[in-house]
Amino acid sequence: MSLLALTRELSDRIVECELTHLAREPIDVARARAEHAAYEAALRALGCDVRRVPPAPELPDGVFVEDTAVVLDEVAVLCRPGAASRRPEVASVAAALARFRETAAVVSPGTLDGGDVLRAGRTLFVGRSARTNDAGIAQLRAAVGAYGYEVVPVDFSGCLHLKTAATLAAAGVALVNPAWVDPAALAPLRTVAVDPGEPMAANALLVGDALLYPAEFPRTRARLEAAGARVVTVPAGELAKAEGGVTCCSVIFRVPGGADGARG
Repeated sequence: MSLLALTRELSDRIVECELTHLAREPIDVARARAEHAAYEAALRALGCDVRRVPPAPELPDGVFVEDTAVVLDEVAVLCRPGAASRRPEVASVAAALARFRETAAVVSPGTLDGGDVLRAGRTLFVGRSARTNDAGIAQLRAAVGAYGYEVVPVDFSGCLHLKTAATLAAAGVALVNPAWVDPAALAPLRTVAVDPGEPMAANALLVGDALLYPAEFPRTRARLEAAGARVVTVPAGELAKAEGGVTCCSVIFRVPGGADGARG
């Protein structure tokens, strides 16, 4: 099995992105695009076959493809983003995924953002948020239950998505901001807390045995390395101004026989 990573080119309109918890700041589009290129290069270095879905210059948040789908080994669940402006992002990702997975879709009145879904083995922790509602969580449970996945709703506060507050740092270990999510809600995962001076530092992307991580959080990086993580850093400061993180910019999943090994 190999890893395929879907990404999308960053739009010049990212300066018009949806914001929920952050005040709007000027975004240097050229710098954000350079960060995205470095991110894709890091994914390739970690063994991913990076494939871009068609560009969508009219969609300000289109680079954040994670929110469009939850991809498991058996099925891809197409999301219905909580922000109406982001729903047109889904179709092109769905078309790319159809080669590799059976698909199910969240429909009205459900809303679900992929950034609210934290997978740990066969457990999906799903954040209730401004972007993900109980109807969306119920539809996700119905779509994946037959494959043996448990869906566990999680309440959190202070940030846009659950994976801003907690991500998987290693098998059985979550990186968390305990001010935003109760570590007990993620049991039985063990937890590593972010440095209190780096509240946005809980978003990390586990790729194989490496942790792709924003370079802007050195104190939390030191905690991760002390816990035994192999950390690979990328710059992500401009993307963070759009409430984006390293998980947001890709949809990564396993494919048989290389990225051209589409399902039969």
